[in-house]
Amino acid sequence: MNEIQQTFRKLLESEYYNQPVVYCQVDSIHQLIEAQVEKTPDHVALICGQQALTYRELNEQANQLAHHLQQLGVGPEVLVGVMSDRSLDLPIALLAILKAGGAYVPLDPTYPQDRLAFIVEDTKLEIVLTQQGQNLSFPQPSVTPFYMDTDRSKLAHFPKTNPSSSVNCENLAYIIYTSGSTGTPKGVAIEHRNTIAFIEWARDFFTPEQLAGVLASTSLCFDLSVFEFFVTLSCGGTVILAENALELPHLPAADRVTLINTVPSAITALLRIQGIPSSVHTINLAGEPLQNALVQKLYQLDSVQHVFNLYGPSEDTTYSTVARIPKGATEIPPIGHAIANTQVYLLDDHLNPVPEGSVGEIYISGAGLARGYLNRPQLTAEKFLPSPFSNQAG
Repeated sequence: MNEIQQTFRKLLESEYYNQPVVYCQVDSIHQLIEAQVEKTPDHVALICGQQALTYRELNEQANQLAHHLQQLGVGPEVLVGVMSDRSLDLPIALLAILKAGGAYVPLDPTYPQDRLAFIVEDTKLEIVLTQQGQNLSFPQPSVTPFYMDTDRSKLAHFPKTNPSSSVNCENLAYIIYTSGSTGTPKGVAIEHRNTIAFIEWARDFFTPEQLAGVLASTSLCFDLSVFEFFVTLSCGGTVILAENALELPHLPAADRVTLINTVPSAITALLRIQGIPSSVHTINLAGEPLQNALVQKLYQLDSVQHVFNLYGPSEDTTYSTVARIPKGATEIPPIGHAIANTQVYLLDDHLNPVPEGSVGEIYISGAGLARGYLNRPQLTAEKFLPSPFSNQAG
């Protein structure tokens, strides 16, 4: 290691870079939402087409389903599948699973049957929350479906109060599968503490006005959906559901959308059809390389005030870095700086920091790092390494 690398390593090992992680102040994601229910019970939490639910109504419906799930044996570390259309049933199901103490597994009904069957088998799912119209043709006879559209009457006798569970911040919150483009899809195991740290960053970074109306157009199988649902509902905003981003201009509540959280290709298509409402002031872009030309076209809309470039793998809970790309910029948009309680390093093959301007590989540490890959201990050990810049365990 040369003198420059030694200097960089000393800096990275210093207190400035090696700040202690701020651990979660609550045990679960749903506690953040329950706290918001207490603050704004009559505020609109969800809009889907002409339908809407207040925070109180969302909480009570999720509670009844959660009590039922607990009766079925759902608790900490128990996985429950969610195969739903983009209706109000979807966020109700997510919240109910978390409240029961379990962890959700997204099953997008538009995905090929062989991929869905692989996920069901890999997670050993026994319960799937779904609807009658969905094609549950899985080979596993042990899977028990609960049809949220036609079985709702079965929940009427369950209490509307918040259920209690022994879940803590180190229990699983969800399993999200990678695309499998480089081989077999991998289930990334995210704990409550990971998502809580992400939510706490977002609540500090974005204003309540920015989160007042968030478009939820991303498939549950992509972790951009974690921002759309859980950040919004933890901050008192309204989640506005859509089949996809291109449906935005046709939504009855289009003029209530203040923030769009999507990929560059989707926002490009919205621009092309002039489908971005004047109510939208903030645009988050992630998941694909961002071109500055696109950013500057967005700023040509008088209403757009902020365009953010966000980067991060699923293994680090949605986003790891953020950059606000300014109006009038001419450079390639950077991925920015690490979000709170996250450290990002550029290292060589020997895990030494590379000098400024040199090529290296991105390594990420901090509160957002997942537990690992489900049922893949060898791959977990290969990809999740002890940090050479921290004295903290884990």
